[in-house]
Amino acid sequence: MGKPQLDHKVFWPAFIVIFGISLAIITNREAGTEIVNAALAWATYKLDWLFQTGTFLVFVFLMWVAFGRYGNVKLGGPDDKPEFSTITWIGMLFCAGVGSSLIYWSVAEPLYYLQGPPFGIAVGSPEAAQWAITYGMFHWGFSAWALYAIPALPIAYAYYVRKDTILRASTACRPILGNKVDGWLGKVIDILVMFGIVGGFGTSLGLGVPLLAEAASSLFGLQQSMGLNMAILAIWTLIFGFSVYTGLYKGIKVLSNINVYLALAMLVLILLAGPTVFILSVFTDSIGVLFNNFFRMSFYTDPIAKSGFPQSWTVFYWAWWVALAPYMGLFVARISKGRTLKQLIVAELLWGTLGCWAFFGVVGGYTLHLEFNKILPLSTLLSESGGPATIIAVLNTLPMPQVVLVLFLLLEFVFLATCLDSSAYVCASMATKNLAENEQPARWNRIVWALALAAVGIAILSLGGLSAIQTSSVVAAVPLILVLVILTMSFMKMLHEDHGVECKPKEITFKSSGRNNNISAK
Repeated sequence: MGKPQLDHKVFWPAFIVIFGISLAIITNREAGTEIVNAALAWATYKLDWLFQTGTFLVFVFLMWVAFGRYGNVKLGGPDDKPEFSTITWIGMLFCAGVGSSLIYWSVAEPLYYLQGPPFGIAVGSPEAAQWAITYGMFHWGFSAWALYAIPALPIAYAYYVRKDTILRASTACRPILGNKVDGWLGKVIDILVMFGIVGGFGTSLGLGVPLLAEAASSLFGLQQSMGLNMAILAIWTLIFGFSVYTGLYKGIKVLSNINVYLALAMLVLILLAGPTVFILSVFTDSIGVLFNNFFRMSFYTDPIAKSGFPQSWTVFYWAWWVALAPYMGLFVARISKGRTLKQLIVAELLWGTLGCWAFFGVVGGYTLHLEFNKILPLSTLLSESGGPATIIAVLNTLPMPQVVLVLFLLLEFVFLATCLDSSAYVCASMATKNLAENEQPARWNRIVWALALAAVGIAILSLGGLSAIQTSSVVAAVPLILVLVILTMSFMKMLHEDHGVECKPKEITFKSSGRNNNISAK
C-alpha cells in the first residue's frame, strides 16, 4: 500500500477559507469586530432554546446507548485489542478536550458568577458564592462531554466496524446521505468540520496566549505587549508542531501523559497549601447544588427577566463544545479501537467530567477562599486588569510562588500543545484520501494545519476581548448542529441494520467509498 495521498478537494478549500478569514480579520479589525459581535448576539439569543434542549437530549440519548442493548457493541472485530492502556487513553481524550482553557476558567468563571449570578441572586452574596463553583462544574460536566461524545460513536463505528478507510465526519453520514458523501455535499461537511475545529481552538488560543504572557511577565519581568504574545504563540507552535510531526504514538501520547502528571501536581499543591477542609467542603456542597438543580440549569433561558446570563454563559459553552465536537469525535474515534460503546461513553462523560470538576473544586474553591476572606480583592482585579492578571495573582499567593509559576507555565504550555496537536492531526487526517488503521497523514500536512491554527490565534488576538473569543466558537457551531443530527441518525441506522432489535451479531453488508464490502461481525 502506498503512502496516504492528499485530498486536494478538501485540503485547499478548507485551507483557503480559514487563512482568508484570518487575514480579513487582521487587516480589517474594526469591521471584523462589528461583524463578530452581531453574529454572537444572533446565535446566542435566537438559538438559545435549541442549544439548551438539544444538549440535554444528547445526554439522555447517550445514557440510553451506554446502558441499553447496544452498550456492549465493540468498535472493531472480536479479536481487536485497544491500542492504548486505559489510563493513557483517558488521559489523551481528556487533554485533547479541555486544553489550557480549563485553567483559565476554573479561576475566572467563579468570580464572574459572583459579579453576575444567575436567577436574580444578589451580587457578591453567600448565595451567589454557592452557585459560583456549581455553574462552572455544570458547564464543564456531563452535558459538555456528551456533546463531545456524540460524534465519536458514528465515526468510530464506521471506521472500525464497517471498515471505511476514510477517517472523516462525512463518511460516517453515509447511511443517511448515501453516495452523496463522495461528492460536493461530503466535502462541504468536512470543510465545515475543519472550520469548526479551527474556530473552536481560536477560543483556546485567544485565552491561553495572554495568560502565558502574564505568567512570563510576572516570572521574568518582561513587558506585556502584543510582541510578547506573538513570541509565545511562535514557541507554542513549535512545541505542538513538533508533537504533530512525530505522530500519534510518540508526540501526542507522550504529551498527554506528561500533562496528566503536571495537572495532578498542580491540584495536589493547591489542595495541600490552601485551606484543604474549606476546598473539600465547597466542592461537596457544589455537587449537591448541581444535582439538585440540573434540570433547571439545563433548560434555563430567562425569557422574562432577560438577564442574558444563560445566553452569555451556557449557550456560549454549548456552542463551543459543538464547534469542537466533530474534532473530538474524530480524535477519540481514532484512539478507541477495541473499546465498547459503553466504555467510550463512560470514559468521556464520567472521567472527563471528574477531571474538570477537580479543577473547579480545587482551583475554584481556593479562589473563593481568597475572595471571601478578603485576602485578595479578586473581583476588583478581574474587572480592572482582566482574567490573566487575576489568575497570576491567585498563584502568587501560594507558597514558593516562583516554583508554582514555573509549574504553571509548563502545565499551560503542554495543556494547549496537547489539545492543538490533536486538532492539527485530525485536520490532516480529514485532508487525506485513504487512511488505514495503522497509517498516519503526511508530516508536512500535519505541520500545515499546526500553522493554520496559529494563524487563527493571531487573528483572534488582534481583535481582542472576550466577545471576539466567544464568537469564534459560536459562529462555527451553528452549521455544525445539522451535521451532528445527521451523524446521530446515521449511527442509529447502522446499529439497527447491523444488530437489529436484540443486538445480535450478524453478517454485515455495506457500501464504503464506492466499494462493496462484506464484513462478518461474528
